[in-house]
This record gives sequence, C-alpha cells and structure tokens, in this order.
Amino acid sequence: MPRLLAPTQAWLFGRGVDLTVFAGSALASVAFVLAAPWLGAVGDTPAWAWLLFVVGVDVAHVWSTLFRTYLDGEEVSRRAGLYVGAPLAAYAVGVFAYLVSPGVFWSLFAYVALFHFIRQQYGWVALYDRKARASSFERRLDAAAVYAATLGPVIWWHANLPRAFWWFVENDFLAGLPAWAGTVALGAHAAVLCLWAGFQSFRIARGDGVQAGKVLLVVATWVAWFGGIVLARDDFAFTVMNVVLHGVPYFALLFRYARGRHAEGGFGGLGGLLRAGLPGFLLFLGVLALLEEGLWDVLVWHDRPVLFGDTGPVLEADVLALVVPLLALPQATHYVLDAFIWKAGKEPALLVRLGWSRAAQGPVNVRPAQEVVAISAGGE
Repeated sequence: MPRLLAPTQAWLFGRGVDLTVFAGSALASVAFVLAAPWLGAVGDTPAWAWLLFVVGVDVAHVWSTLFRTYLDGEEVSRRAGLYVGAPLAAYAVGVFAYLVSPGVFWSLFAYVALFHFIRQQYGWVALYDRKARASSFERRLDAAAVYAATLGPVIWWHANLPRAFWWFVENDFLAGLPAWAGTVALGAHAAVLCLWAGFQSFRIARGDGVQAGKVLLVVATWVAWFGGIVLARDDFAFTVMNVVLHGVPYFALLFRYARGRHAEGGFGGLGGLLRAGLPGFLLFLGVLALLEEGLWDVLVWHDRPVLFGDTGPVLEADVLALVVPLLALPQATHYVLDAFIWKAGKEPALLVRLGWSRAAQGPVNVRPAQEVVAISAGGE
C-alpha cells in the first residue's frame, strides 16, 4: 500500500504552522473574496480591508525585516556596509527615477516588487525540496511549476491592460503586449502545471507518497495568482489574493527567527516584544506600518481624511522627488536586503535560530555546506 507521506516529507515550520500559513492563507483569501458582497467590499478596497490587509499584512511584513537586521546590534556591526549601503543605494535610485518622471519611479518600483513576490514563492518551494533531498529533476520541475503559476497570470495581465486594479498606482505596469500573448502564457502555464501534477501522481503510484506541504504551497500559489489576477474583477479581490500568501508566511519566518535570536541574547530590551508572544510582535509591526501609511497619506496621497486628517501640505514636484523615495525606502530596503540576509550557507547560525538545525550536532534534514534559505529575491 502506498505511504501517505514519503520518508522525505519535511515541513518547514511544522505540520500545523505550514498548513496554516500556506494553505490557510490561500483559503482565507478565497473566503474573503467570496464573502465580499456581504462584507461591502465589492470594487475598491474599503477602509477596514485596507487596514487589515495593506497595513496589517503587506506593510507590516516589510517592517518585520527589522528583527533580522537593524534591531540586532551585532548583526548590524557584522555587515555594516550592507545595512548602510542598501538603503542609500535604494534611495539614490529612487530619487533619480522620480526625477526622470513619477511614472518611471512607480513602474520600476512595481517590477522590483513583482520580482520579489515571485522569488519568494520560488524560495519556499526550493527550501522544501532541499529539506526533502529532492532529486535535481524534481527541483527543476517544482521551480518551473512556481514560475508558471506566477508568470503565466502576470503575462496575461500585461496582455489585458487596463484592468480594474494595479500593483501600486495606475499605469505602473507597461501596456502594449498583444492579447494573444496572454492566451499563450496561460496555455503554457497550464501545460507546465499539468506536467507537475502528473509527476506528483507518479510519485504516489510508485509508493513515494506525497510531499503534502510542498504540494499545498504550489497549489496555494496558483490559487492566489490566478485567482487574484485572471479571475479578479476589482481591487479588493486583487489586494487580498496578492498580499496574504506573501505576508503571512513571512511573519512566521521572522517570528521564528526572532525567537531563536532572542534565545541567544539578541535584541536587548526589545526582547520584551518577543516575550509578549506573537500578539506583541504583530502589534509592534502594525504600529510601525500605520505610522508609515499615515505619512504617505498626509504628505502624498491625501485620500483617507477619516483616518489621517485632511490638513496635510501639498508638496511641489521637486520636493516629492525627495519625499516619495524616502517613504518608499522601508519597502525598497526590504526588497534589497532579502537578497542577502537568508543565505545560511554563509551563516550556519541562521538555521539554528530558525529551529531547522541543532547548534552542536549540525543541520537536521539539510545539506550542511550548500544549504540556503531561499525565500526571497535572489535568496537562492
């Protein structure tokens, strides 16, 4: 009789957490979208949903990177060049792009964000494969499945502009791709995913079982990207499907890491946030996210007077060229740093802090010298 779970099954955080942050995120997104008519959320994203999903998930998860970087004095001292240079470089590029034109800035920002979102999904699957010691063929097929699940809908989106939603602002994605290119992209993405599904069936047939965590992650990725782009008809649906699967697993990663680092004595007095558990961790991030969005609204957008008032200044274009990249800097720095801070091959202690390795005995279920925590842009 085939085994339900192969000996190579490897959960990233544990069975319950993996199912919650990956499959649970996708299911919650679908539930919110289906319930939109009863929630008064058809069309534009209402204030409560904006606070929950944009501020509470998307922006807050960006700030959670602080626990891996700037809140840890030892870490900053160890790689001061990276932590000083990354925001300076990001700000300089942002100002230059905005001076060329605001449209250039927002397009550049949107495509960097898109790359980051896609690479994060690839990184989770790559980590599942490495922990499970998957064959090189299976790793390549899993990578193809993730890229198909994400890029297929994205190319279709570009071939069907304009839609009722944008990544950041109107016209941030470049139009002009012919409609047939979108059809071809969806056909190719379906073919790759069918091949991938066939291979999973083959594994079960030969008695290897199913790697449930990884399979559910790929399915969740497809549901979020196909549902949030191709099937979505309004900003609310796109927002929910776009940010929940991206942000919630990252919270789990950073909270796990922060607890491990705190156990070593890291964070000093800020460790009290971690002693308060997950609620304290999320509340701290939520406050930072709300402060950031308040500045955006007061200085740039002026579209949420109920939350932030309506007395903000109207800035001149040359001042906005300095202010907008500055306000975008937390997010831009998050994108850049994520390409460097999760490489466990260069920092074995990272796996210990995440609970994926024992300090005295070496890695558990990982390949020691080559293992990489690849969950973000360039993080492989």
